[in-house]
Amino acid sequence: MKASSTGLRIRLRLARGQQTTDMVDAAERLRHAWEVHAVHVSEIKPGVVELRIVGFDVLRNVRMPRRSAAKPGLLRVPVALRADGAVHFRDYRQAPNGLNLGANQSGKSMFTRNLIHGLAPQPVALVGIDCKRGVEQRPFAPRLSALATDQGEALGLLLALLVEMDDRYDLIRDHQGVPGSVAAEDVTADIWGLPEKIRPVPIVVLVDEIAELFLVASRADEERRNQIVTALIRLAQLARAAGIFLEIAGQRFGSELGKGATLLRSQLTGRTVHRVNDLETAKMGLGDVSDAAVAAATKISPDMPGLAVAGDTSGLWSEIRTPFRSLAEVAQRCAEFAHMTPDLDRLAAFRPQVVTLPMPAAPPDLIPVSLGK
Repeated sequence: MKASSTGLRIRLRLARGQQTTDMVDAAERLRHAWEVHAVHVSEIKPGVVELRIVGFDVLRNVRMPRRSAAKPGLLRVPVALRADGAVHFRDYRQAPNGLNLGANQSGKSMFTRNLIHGLAPQPVALVGIDCKRGVEQRPFAPRLSALATDQGEALGLLLALLVEMDDRYDLIRDHQGVPGSVAAEDVTADIWGLPEKIRPVPIVVLVDEIAELFLVASRADEERRNQIVTALIRLAQLARAAGIFLEIAGQRFGSELGKGATLLRSQLTGRTVHRVNDLETAKMGLGDVSDAAVAAATKISPDMPGLAVAGDTSGLWSEIRTPFRSLAEVAQRCAEFAHMTPDLDRLAAFRPQVVTLPMPAAPPDLIPVSLGK
């Protein structure tokens, strides 16, 4: 038994014939018997489970713990608090590509801000695609290696990322060499096995509103749309080993977006669904995770922005809520770590211009006067 700031953690050894699901089924009865807010059950190893007893609603007023047993790391960012009081991490090494869905004012932008806040001090390249003229992501320009603000720029940026991906695969192939020229333990099929001195920097691509890349206004735009979707699917399918990861956000995601939508979704393993306006979007995000996760997502109240259901295709899911971070706070964080922004030759044409505002001139009566001899 171990006390925590939110309640208790108890580890139990199951009796012969018992299963973890038996404890899960009993959790609601235990909650009422112990008069606590919630009881969460997780399996530690075969025959051993942990009960997280939560005394109050930790998601009502989110306070991220100062210390956590699970530590952040490269491409592993604490973004939210789970309903059981544990920290929820977005781990790109474990789930390379993610889908973040939610209606207006649901909290999906706050999820992205927490991602950028955590990634800014890390040795990674951040790439933005924001077809709302850049109003969401331009404040983060000092920390962005590339930014596209309309469909035309987005297509050019995605094609450049595909070239970057091919360059990285050539580097991996060259390092493998002919049989016998590289030690067996040094042979690799991704960038993580390369020597650190030649390993390219990881890239996280943040797409603000996916529907803007799918929609077309005329038949003339259809070819560009098809190229964009094809590039996104290729990156989602192939770019993990090259160290390129996707984080795609949107208000609405369904098959009516057009050809390629469901294929792209199938490659986005990490799923986060905030309050949505329709059942179809919840199903597209969590339908292949769990029916219970879909039901939980449809019950999110409008007065709880930032509350979401996070899961992956393994079937595991949990309720989470992101802490509030203002746009100014994250923009300041990006400016603070602007020196960490990598310069990537393939993406140089899309590097956002950072405007440094001049210092205001001093009033005339405060301007020092140089006195002659």
